[in-house]
Amino acid sequence: MHSCTQCGRKFSSQGGLRIHMNIHTGKYKCTECGKCCESRYYLTVHRRSHSGEKPFECTVCSKRFATSRELVVHSRIHSGEKPYKCHVCKKAFSQSSNLHSHMRVHTGDKPYKCSLCNKSFSNSSQLQKHKRHIHSNRRPYDCPYCGKLFKINTELKRHVRIHTGSKPYSCRHCSVRFARSDQLKRHLLKSHSEGTWLTCNICQKKFTTSGDLQEHLRRHGGVKPYVCSQCSRCFVTVCELKRHQLVHSDYKQFCCGLCGKHFKHKQYVVKHFKRCSISSGQIVKSEQGNAFPSIPFPLSLLLPSPPSPPSLPPLRSRPLKSS
Repeated sequence: MHSCTQCGRKFSSQGGLRIHMNIHTGKYKCTECGKCCESRYYLTVHRRSHSGEKPFECTVCSKRFATSRELVVHSRIHSGEKPYKCHVCKKAFSQSSNLHSHMRVHTGDKPYKCSLCNKSFSNSSQLQKHKRHIHSNRRPYDCPYCGKLFKINTELKRHVRIHTGSKPYSCRHCSVRFARSDQLKRHLLKSHSEGTWLTCNICQKKFTTSGDLQEHLRRHGGVKPYVCSQCSRCFVTVCELKRHQLVHSDYKQFCCGLCGKHFKHKQYVVKHFKRCSISSGQIVKSEQGNAFPSIPFPLSLLLPSPPSPPSLPPLRSRPLKSS
C-alpha cells in the first residue's frame, strides 16, 4: 500500500498516489472556488457545478447530467438494470457503491457515528441526512411556487413535482409514470412481481422499503427514539415528532387558496378547502376529477409566501432500545 504523506489516504498503486497528490499541489485548481482536483477531467466536471452545464441528456425523460457516468447510472432507472448482486441474499443494485453499503446490513457494520446522539449509520450519506433532519432546524431551500421551506434540496425537488405534475419515473412494463422512485418500486412489486418484498418476522406483513419495515418493527417493540425538546414526549418517527412540535408553535404553514385562512396541519386545510369551494361556488377540480386537489398541498399561487417558521430548539433523539 502507498500512503499519502499529506492526508494519510492509502492507495494500491504508486500511480494512484501520484494522481492523488495533484490535489495537494494544486495543479488543477478551480478559479471560482479554489477547490483542487486530481486531474484535468475532474476539474472540467467540477466547473460545471458553477456554470450549470449538463451536456448529457437522458433519451427517455430528457433529464440532463454533468457527466456521462451519472447518465449511465440514471438510465438504469428506466431499464431496470441492476448488475451488482449481493452474494448473501441475491438482492441487486444499479451501483456498486449501493452494494457496498448494503453488505453492511449483513455484517452489522455501522462505522459512521453521530457526534450529537451517538446513533450509528452504515454510510456517510445516512449520517449527514440524520444530522439535517434531527439536529438542525435550518431550511435553506424554498419552493418557488408556494414558499414552503425544506432542509435538503432533494425534498424540494420532490415537492416541486406536486406543482408541475412531473412524473419522471416510468414503468418499462406498462408505461405508467410516477413522481417518486419509491412509488415505481412499489408498483413493480405489486403489479409485476419484480423486486423483493421485505417481511416482518413478527406478523409477516410485507413492505417495499427497509425504512418502512424498520418503522413497523419499532411499533411492535414500542420503541420511540425521537424526543420533543419542549416536553420530552417521545415518538416512533421524525414525521410524528415534527407534527407534534406544531403544538408548541403558532406557526401556520398551510393556507386555503380561496379565502386565505391559515392552518397548522395539512389535513385540516384539505377539509376546509372542500367546504370553502362549495360555499363560495368555486368548485375546483384536479386532473383526477376530484372536487378538491387530490394532492393535499394547501398553498395557492394567488397568496404570498408564508412567513418563515419560528426558530425552535434542535430536535433530540435517544438511542434505540437494545434488542
